[in-house]
Amino acid sequence: MSKTILITGVTGQDGSYLAKLMLERGDKVVGGVRRTSSDNTWRLAELGVLDDVELIDLDIAEITNILRTIERVKPDEIYNLAAQSFVRTSFDHPIYTADIDALGPARFLEVVRTVNPTIRFYQASTSEMYGKAAETPQSERTPFHPRSPYAVSKLYAHWITINYRESYGLHACCGILFNHESPLRGREFVTRKITAGLAQVKYGQLKTLAFGNLDAKRDWGFAGEYVDGIRRILQAPQASDYVLATGHAESVRRFIELAAPHFGFALEWRGAGPQEIGVDTKSGRTLIEIDPSHYRPAEVDALVGAAQKAEHELGWRAQVTLPDLVAMMAEADERRVRDGKPLN
Repeated sequence: MSKTILITGVTGQDGSYLAKLMLERGDKVVGGVRRTSSDNTWRLAELGVLDDVELIDLDIAEITNILRTIERVKPDEIYNLAAQSFVRTSFDHPIYTADIDALGPARFLEVVRTVNPTIRFYQASTSEMYGKAAETPQSERTPFHPRSPYAVSKLYAHWITINYRESYGLHACCGILFNHESPLRGREFVTRKITAGLAQVKYGQLKTLAFGNLDAKRDWGFAGEYVDGIRRILQAPQASDYVLATGHAESVRRFIELAAPHFGFALEWRGAGPQEIGVDTKSGRTLIEIDPSHYRPAEVDALVGAAQKAEHELGWRAQVTLPDLVAMMAEADERRVRDGKPLN
């Protein structure tokens, strides 16, 4: 039976992939966008689903807007993917981050409880909530120790979702997703900064790329298959929370090393600490530099997820390897820069 799906943040990476998946399954997709970002639809267009998604103005900072939207749309399921999602930015805008990332989901849950408690609600939690992790790998039972205003805000949203589930019987679930990337990732994120930046360096649009902590390790998967995990989480008969991850972690440095050959570079690291550089041994050009301004006030050194619960209960398992993911992103950005297309 066809369902009506409401996706907040539908123009983002995850929202666009999820919209495509739901449309392929025969559902009606309504996408909520902030008025200021309503023209940022390139991801939906690139996936070929822009004309099939009903876009509506939706501001999760305004509860009356949420109320009117849910009363009009009458969704069967809500996927809350909207967020201020840049960790470094959250240190500069902690109050705004809390209003959107913490209180936004709380507003949604209160409206669902009031208007129609049969609506299924998904909250996008994040591996950043583990922060200074107490154990490795991190599972649903691992204690949280957030290290940024972003992670603290997401942790409130995570627990308020659980609280509404336990207090009011809502079918409300959280997906604790570890880093998931794709050619649709925003350029503000380090993985896309790497592939888009190296493409620009190759074609003379940039001289060098600057990074902060090259040794931070993350569990990187492909967003296109993580959205199927998101869908499965909300379809489970019993509402619960799940980690989605590959179970393997690699450093930012390793991601750069995997990407460089796709652009014809032979990368070699020289120096140490803030003076370290990455050099193309073919040309002698400096490709990578360290910029201490990119360091976070509180670093998260390593995150790697244990997704056995999702595999056992949902039948979901990450399939795309990191080398394949890097190749996919590198090829997309190589093509965009070579053909003179915008690097969104």
